[in-house]
Amino acid sequence: MLSKADPVNIRFPCPMCECPGRAPSGAPAEWHCPGCDHALRLPGADEPLSACAVCGNAELYRKKDFPHGLGMTILVGACLTSTVAYWLYDKVLTWAILLGSAAFDGLLYLWVKDVVVCYRCNAHHRAVSHSEAVPPFELTVHERYRQERMRREDLEKDRATSIPGPPNR
Repeated sequence: MLSKADPVNIRFPCPMCECPGRAPSGAPAEWHCPGCDHALRLPGADEPLSACAVCGNAELYRKKDFPHGLGMTILVGACLTSTVAYWLYDKVLTWAILLGSAAFDGLLYLWVKDVVVCYRCNAHHRAVSHSEAVPPFELTVHERYRQERMRREDLEKDRATSIPGPPNR
């Protein structure tokens, strides 16, 4: 369990210029984007997280805070080494590699903490108390926000191409 001294660490893209940002959240503070100097007021971490601290969206999901690339590397490495051991007709070593990698995966799952992510702005809230109350990832909700983001980008692109330039003289 987290103590009161552990600040919530928030990692997010700037809402205006998409520049990566990071801010500890303990007391209410104001964050300024280093790219465009956009100001964003972040709430404090007194109560459990019920909405995103960056955009205010109430739909959040919980996932393990582990790099997916490293997890896939461990999986592919275990599969390749077990295949080599099986090719050498060493079935005991093959099973030892497969069961050992499964045990290692289980230990990593228990050891790695959760991170709470916003569907809309993809802000990562680390060290959140009561993150168990946040539901896990749901593909239908993610797809709804992905479609919304694509429509918004298309509208912005259409606006940028429809703005007339200065008249030619």
